[in-house]
Amino acid sequence: MSPHRRHLLVVDDEPHIGLLLRPHLERLGYRVSLARTLADARAALQDRHAPLDALLLDLHLPDGSGLDLLRELRAAAATRALPVIVLTAEGDERVLGEAEELGAALLTKPFSPSKLTARIAAMLEQGPAPEDAR
Repeated sequence: MSPHRRHLLVVDDEPHIGLLLRPHLERLGYRVSLARTLADARAALQDRHAPLDALLLDLHLPDGSGLDLLRELRAAAATRALPVIVLTAEGDERVLGEAEELGAALLTKPFSPSKLTARIAAMLEQGPAPEDAR
């Protein structure tokens, strides 16, 4: 395995999302980890042996809101600039607006894997987002 492969974490409690995305993204050369809860996502984010290049995050998880995790990421210096794509069926404009304000890109379920991979590639090409001045 190449040490230069981009590492993505997919956080979604729906098993079919991970089963669909993992092989697709791995065929494109990404290294993919899966988490189904906020607790699993937090553990993956703490793993110093497997640093992440981007996070694909559902907002509705069995142990809380992905929006809470996004707030935590933006509050911590180590993860403030981590690229995040929110994968959601959420329709509440306030929630979606907050996710965007926190620097996440939005992709509404259902989505096509090709649209997702284009969004990932564009986000990773941009590099880290500039630090928020707040």
